[in-house]
Amino acid sequence: MAPETSLSRPAAPVEARLDAAGLPAARTAALREALAAAGVRPCPHARNGIVVLDPRRPGAADRVRALAGPGRLLVLSPSEAPVGDAGWALLRAGASDVLAWTGDEVAPAVARRLRRWQVVDELLDCPYVREFLVGDSAVWRSVLREAVEAARFTTAAVLITGESGTGKERMAQLIHDLDPRPAKKKLVILDCSTVVPSLSGSEFFGHDKGAFTGASVARAGAFELADGGTLFLDEVGELPVTLQAELLRVIQEGTYKRVGSNIWRKSTFRLICATNRDLAVGQATGAFRGDFFHRISGCTLHLPALRERVGDIIPLVEHFFRQATPGREPPPLSGAVRELLVRRSYPGNVRDLRGLALRIVHRHLGDGEISIGDVPDRERPPAGPAATTDRGLEEWVRGRLARGDTLEEITAGVQEKVVRLAMLNQGGNPRLAARSLGVPGSTPLPSGETAVAPAG
Repeated sequence: MAPETSLSRPAAPVEARLDAAGLPAARTAALREALAAAGVRPCPHARNGIVVLDPRRPGAADRVRALAGPGRLLVLSPSEAPVGDAGWALLRAGASDVLAWTGDEVAPAVARRLRRWQVVDELLDCPYVREFLVGDSAVWRSVLREAVEAARFTTAAVLITGESGTGKERMAQLIHDLDPRPAKKKLVILDCSTVVPSLSGSEFFGHDKGAFTGASVARAGAFELADGGTLFLDEVGELPVTLQAELLRVIQEGTYKRVGSNIWRKSTFRLICATNRDLAVGQATGAFRGDFFHRISGCTLHLPALRERVGDIIPLVEHFFRQATPGREPPPLSGAVRELLVRRSYPGNVRDLRGLALRIVHRHLGDGEISIGDVPDRERPPAGPAATTDRGLEEWVRGRLARGDTLEEITAGVQEKVVRLAMLNQGGNPRLAARSLGVPGSTPLPSGETAVAPAG
């Protein structure tokens, strides 16, 4: 069951940080009055914020960077001139939207955005979502926010991409659970890699009795079973081109015929697809139809590999420990085991990490910390010089540039690597790590408190 949020409740005042420095006092008062009439209440401690600035003025992007925090930031331009390229620069600097403040009539649009962001924030932070897809790294929160917004506020088909083991099926389940359709029915899963070509019509569309040899009874296909619910096509990149062509009509219009029938049937479903293949390459080589791709990718979510969200490794391990030993607090990790877990590569991503966590916790005895003896032999680091945490920062940056990432995205990734190193240095203590890095909001280390945690 989807968690309850403010989505279905009457519109209530929404809070936002308001920064109108440099705006004349009279205009600031008028702005506050218009926002208040629309249901926006200024609050210095609110998660989301509003800043009034001209995007074309020098230093506008720097100011946005300084004000952007864990929430979202809406920029109001007091000028009626077109925002143009300057607006895109503010989005790259951390703003979530840029609106021209042409008068009080803009206030309702501001309120609508803030209310939606508030609902998404509530969902992101609710216990169900936090336990279902664990992780607080910036890259993971970003894709999770996209998923929550698409699930709750759109009916678009969703395409989930990412390496094997990154959690694509879990993400599909979350989108289905957060879908607010009344009387929503079940999630139907079909693994396209297991569909036998000769039986594909029956798998997708169903068949009537006597449609072919062996069809002794009528059978409902995936589209019929998903009527009123959600259809999840896993490994959609494995579908043959000929079958992709056969699915175009039912995906676009929701109409189909069973094999052996001349009767058109109707199915209303939400479509979610997933693949670990690069479908752009498939289109270039002719292995994947462009018209099929555009029908299944109303919203595209790319799930990051575990190596891109290393800050989530320890929280994930603790989550898997809790699953393996319900009703008990997860045993603490010794420093050496924590370091091993963070430094290790995970070709199978989260699925790989889960397997390792279970192998470790099943060997553990008693209530003490997880020690190096709890690590299975084949998982222990090899003899020789210690492996470096990164295989080369330059190589990593080159890869991100080749992928088309922006400077802000690459910078965020580098910052996450630094946080990971700080966590290792501080024995996994986030408070000490934040202090040692001088993170805003953290307090200096008290006199006598060492910046490096004791070994082991």
